[in-house]
Amino acid sequence: MNKKNIHVVGAVIWQDGKILCAQRGATKTLAYKWEFPGGKIEQGETPEAALKREILEEMNCEIVVGERVEHTVYEYEFGIVHLTTFHCALVSGNLTLTEHIDVKWLEPENLHTLDWAPADIPAIEKLSQSVTP
Repeated sequence: MNKKNIHVVGAVIWQDGKILCAQRGATKTLAYKWEFPGGKIEQGETPEAALKREILEEMNCEIVVGERVEHTVYEYEFGIVHLTTFHCALVSGNLTLTEHIDVKWLEPENLHTLDWAPADIPAIEKLSQSVTP
């Protein structure tokens, strides 16, 4: 059986030199894993537009989407995830969690201390070696 390809985007949201990390809920696939917030790209949407929509839906915040961080293809049991992460900044809104159970703001060098979803790990490795944008 062919696994379906799932195209998703993740926001690497920076504030005061720290990055927003979000924890998935108990009922989600990859329960309790940490991830960059975001979601699926809908038909006809650009990755940037998808990311803005998802962050508005998931966290009630508006963001500016900047440069790409990383693109990862990871095969899970439920499908093949194509994850593109982007540097982002909050523009407006108060962080309200609708999809996640917890968030943390961490310096790039401390990102590896959390239990991340596998598709996010290449971006973590890249971010932990880089400087603040």
